[in-house]
Amino acid sequence: MISVIIPVRNGMPVLEEQLRALNAQRCDEPWEIVIADNGSTDGSLAFARDWATRFPNVLVVDASGMAGTSAARNAGVEVSTGEYLAFCDADDVVLAGWLAACVGALRTADLVAGRFDFWSLNTIPPSQPVRAATHQLGFLPAGLGANLAVRRRAFEEVGGFDERFVPGEDIDLCWRIQLRGFTFAEAPDAIVAKRARSDFREVFWQAYAYGRCGPLLHKRYRNAGAHRDLQSALKAWVWLIISLPRMAQPTRRIEWARGAGTRLGRLEASLRLRVFFP
Repeated sequence: MISVIIPVRNGMPVLEEQLRALNAQRCDEPWEIVIADNGSTDGSLAFARDWATRFPNVLVVDASGMAGTSAARNAGVEVSTGEYLAFCDADDVVLAGWLAACVGALRTADLVAGRFDFWSLNTIPPSQPVRAATHQLGFLPAGLGANLAVRRRAFEEVGGFDERFVPGEDIDLCWRIQLRGFTFAEAPDAIVAKRARSDFREVFWQAYAYGRCGPLLHKRYRNAGAHRDLQSALKAWVWLIISLPRMAQPTRRIEWARGAGTRLGRLEASLRLRVFFP
């Protein structure tokens, strides 16, 4: 059995698109969908419950006890029954073959990261799927929670997602699992179409949140081998300065918002945690 865990907080109306894509999956392994609602106020919980009345393999859990994606995912895992766990987000869309690819990869690995399609849901030219597995901080490979699968035994042995760690909880989970001796692999056919933000403020604050996790990851794992890339950090800060005159261009504004948010988030967390991670 494989359990697909979807954390949701105000996922309407795109939640339905993701559920339809999941419902269309074909997989030899029995599977279920667990929707973990993290305090939605837009009708997502009612919609999910209605969906569950129509599809017997869908479960809904009220995960509003603690805000955050990590808490919602953990709550979803608690009520799930699968030996395998797969994670995706409510605002994305899994492509055909995603579930079968996750299962296939988990037959020989404990932890699996898929790939992302950044064009299908956004106005950019098509390209090859992008690998979710990265070696951030020059350390172990890691995937993102929007396209990740893991054996329950490995997930439970490390205590699941760290609910104090958002975002970056997915990278932290991947590293803890591997440091415990479990194996990591990629599933190139497990592809998720990622929905990108296009509003300047939304892009900035999302990047700011992601930037804040860098210093924490560095502080937590530097003794295990994670390290900073100061040369790339310097180039990023220089790029932000020299790109200011081109802010009038819409595409440049979004790119700049993403870069500025990341760097300022890192700066804030560096000061708070008393580490140097620019």
